[in-house]
Amino acid sequence: MPRKTSRKPARSTPKAGPTAARPAGRKAGQARGSSASRKIDARIAALDDWRGVRLAQIRRLIQSVDPDVVEEWKWMGSPTWSHDGVFAVASALKDKVKLTFAHGAALPDPQKLFNATLGGGTWRAIDFKEGAALDERALAALVRAAVAHNTTSKAAGKAKPVLLAGGNPQIPKGDGDSPVQAYLAAMPGWKRALGRRLDALVVRTVPGVRKAVKWNSPLYGVEGQGWFLSLHCFNEYVKVAFFRGASLRPLPPGGSRQKDVRYLDIREDDELDEARFAAWVAQASRLPGERM
Repeated sequence: MPRKTSRKPARSTPKAGPTAARPAGRKAGQARGSSASRKIDARIAALDDWRGVRLAQIRRLIQSVDPDVVEEWKWMGSPTWSHDGVFAVASALKDKVKLTFAHGAALPDPQKLFNATLGGGTWRAIDFKEGAALDERALAALVRAAVAHNTTSKAAGKAKPVLLAGGNPQIPKGDGDSPVQAYLAAMPGWKRALGRRLDALVVRTVPGVRKAVKWNSPLYGVEGQGWFLSLHCFNEYVKVAFFRGASLRPLPPGGSRQKDVRYLDIREDDELDEARFAAWVAQASRLPGERM
């Protein structure tokens, strides 16, 4: 008598095969990403005009810059791209395609691609209109910076900051907003909120400000002009250095051995005059900066 064997039901596979169902750059096992990617496919196909073409171009560029990007479908039908958190969201509107960067205010944008949501504290957007050219090199640089911002911020959140003598954070030198954000996150106690407040004021006053960390101090400057301001923590205060402070009006209160430099020392109970600080920043950003 033949022996009975149990048969497992055959598993169904997508018509196009498991590899084809996953868009370029999709990691195996990311079911949510695969489902979202199919919805993005359908959205692009449903847009039978220039908006579908532009959305497809943006998607291909993001995937080429970051092969590990995760595609998601959020906020009632918006293609979203994530890497250690959301960094970009797209939407096709009646007369434009909008690409919004979650931390756009912190990203360098020397080519001035951002042309929408400029007044927000964090988000920045690019509105693409019909017939407008796509600067792929500049957009790729923005995507690269957005991914780096997310990954660096995540790593900084995990690492325990080292405080040097005087309570100043030890941060590896680097260009861009990410090392500056790592420094601000590592500022001890009340100084952290102050540092973030000063950073936001500089960003709001000087759109597209250049940032870096050197010698364990955040630097702020203008591309091609040099650096105009730095921050540094001490035990009892945060020191703001204006490298051409002697040319500012009114003069920042703290003198220096260097004739051009003036300081603003801010202690825990001091009231920050934001209007005056912003005026100093605006003046300083228009002066020839320090080359370092």
